[in-house]
Amino acid sequence: MKIFSGIQPTGQIHIGNYLGALKQWVELQEKNECIFCIVDLHAIASPYDPKKLQDLILEKAIAYMAAGVDPAKSIVFVQSEVKEHTELAWLLNTVTPVGDLSRMTQYKEKAKKFEKNLNAGLLNYPVLMAADILLYKTEMVPVGEDQLQHVELTRTIAKKFNLRFGETFKIPEAHLPKIGAKIMSLQKPEKKMSKSDSPESFIGLFDEPEIIREKISRAVTDAGKSIKYNPKLKPGISNLLAIYSVFSGLQIKEVEKKFHGKGYADLKKQLAALLVLKLETFRRKRKELLQREVYVKEILKQGAKRAEVIAQSTMQDVKKKMGLI
Repeated sequence: MKIFSGIQPTGQIHIGNYLGALKQWVELQEKNECIFCIVDLHAIASPYDPKKLQDLILEKAIAYMAAGVDPAKSIVFVQSEVKEHTELAWLLNTVTPVGDLSRMTQYKEKAKKFEKNLNAGLLNYPVLMAADILLYKTEMVPVGEDQLQHVELTRTIAKKFNLRFGETFKIPEAHLPKIGAKIMSLQKPEKKMSKSDSPESFIGLFDEPEIIREKISRAVTDAGKSIKYNPKLKPGISNLLAIYSVFSGLQIKEVEKKFHGKGYADLKKQLAALLVLKLETFRRKRKELLQREVYVKEILKQGAKRAEVIAQSTMQDVKKKMGLI
């Protein structure tokens, strides 16, 4: 099966990103044709520092590989290095309903957040994402819950194109993790964990042990003393239980039983210890790769060449169907 997914270079990768995307990537690459991209073109639709962008791209590539993405099994590259992404995005714009774009939840949220930089890129973000996916005849897209709406729009765009110009694109399916699809903020547990929020609100995949302990100790909890999973009534504790569950491999009910009769401090202490242990491998691999910058850049260069071959083939087909050649 053909798989595509990507993460923006800006912002620190946190455990929510890992559980929602990277963990799936590592598992899927064993038996599928996987293409994993650093989506720098998406990143520039929001305010960013151009001087830092290349360093951030390199850091994200290192993060991918430290988390277990294997360049020998998957294609890893930078989005802007394959020009067919933007070329296909423009062509797909011609079959994408404007109303669908303006109804995107993420667009509404970003429109409020970036009122002074409400550019067309924010509106057209899902069309570029559709191009990313469809360019490689993708069959499955591993995503977190927040991207489900975009994958559904991609399916709509693919169907409209196929109907108008003839069978061209596969209709991709979203692939959600069974648990951990939506890890919430440590400070505002009613909101999804986000790398754009304050550092205290998330656990970075490469956070040092003392940072992890401090962040977990300050995590928001709820009234009462019982350690029960109930996202509506106890969002803070429910989030900590969910995190413990996915990193321990235990079911939520098993975690509740483990902490029955214990206090919030016990849960936090043991959760911090679990995260320190489970994230140690990622920290170690990242430190090793930081010393091999030339190697990482070569991986990205070769990945772009491999991706380009597939992308050019797709574009030939698309342009023929549209009468452009």
